[in-house]
Amino acid sequence: MKYLEGIAEFCAVAEVGNFTGAANKLDTSVAQISRKVASLEKQLGVKLLHRTTRSVSLTEAGTLYCEQALPALKALEDAQLSVSALQNSPQGLIKLTAPVAFGEAFIAPLLNAFMQKYSGISVQCIFSNEKLDIVDMGLDLAIRIGKLEDSTLVAKKLSTRHLYVCASEQYFKENGRPKTLEDLKKHTLLVGSQPYWRFLVDKTIRAIPVQGRVRYNSGNALCSAAIAGLGLAQLPGFYVREALASGKLIEVFPQYKDKQEAIWAVFPSNRNVAPKIRLLVDFLAQHIVSDS
Repeated sequence: MKYLEGIAEFCAVAEVGNFTGAANKLDTSVAQISRKVASLEKQLGVKLLHRTTRSVSLTEAGTLYCEQALPALKALEDAQLSVSALQNSPQGLIKLTAPVAFGEAFIAPLLNAFMQKYSGISVQCIFSNEKLDIVDMGLDLAIRIGKLEDSTLVAKKLSTRHLYVCASEQYFKENGRPKTLEDLKKHTLLVGSQPYWRFLVDKTIRAIPVQGRVRYNSGNALCSAAIAGLGLAQLPGFYVREALASGKLIEVFPQYKDKQEAIWAVFPSNRNVAPKIRLLVDFLAQHIVSDS
């Protein structure tokens, strides 16, 4: 079935708009993508792509061919997924991304448990605090936290987490405890990657701009600074739960705690979700503890 060669590679280039993204999506090399597309063009006797050093675009023939070939390719993928779903054990590679600290603390252990349960699954996870383009990078899904930006991605809520405002007992002995949100202006604040703190006031989210002498883009570093008595920090539960339980940190403003910050799994909307991906997402949703 030589006439099928190169179709998947061409459709991948057409979908993501470049050879690198297509290579990532199909887990192959840019050179292989280029060879397959060139072979398809030679076989058809037409030029499907305009190539420059900066961009790739479809020719008129390429646009027409893509419109006809893409649905057929999707149908073949659906057929393969249907057959794969009949297997007793899921198979194949899952590629995803997750935030660094949350991913290392929660996602990685769950991925390990998932692979122990399903020996036919392998995982490639990129831990990054950047919002990576999962379509361009050929990833199956991303784990994201908080409010999602408007996009073409499809999201599934996995769990929720809470934000705690806390400091050490020594800090409160030296500086007193804030009694109102306005009192925060009088205190030393430990600032993270966001220039504001979020509170739930009268069922409405209120964002308060914050500044401080310490600014870290690491939750673990902020937690250490708070334990050291350098000021107040607002952090998710998984950073401070142990310190709160041991008394190293003391919480303030529990009445204003936002309890609805969500943890999401997001997927490309134009890609079929394989059974193995759905299985992983369901596994994560079942095992990620609320208030993470």
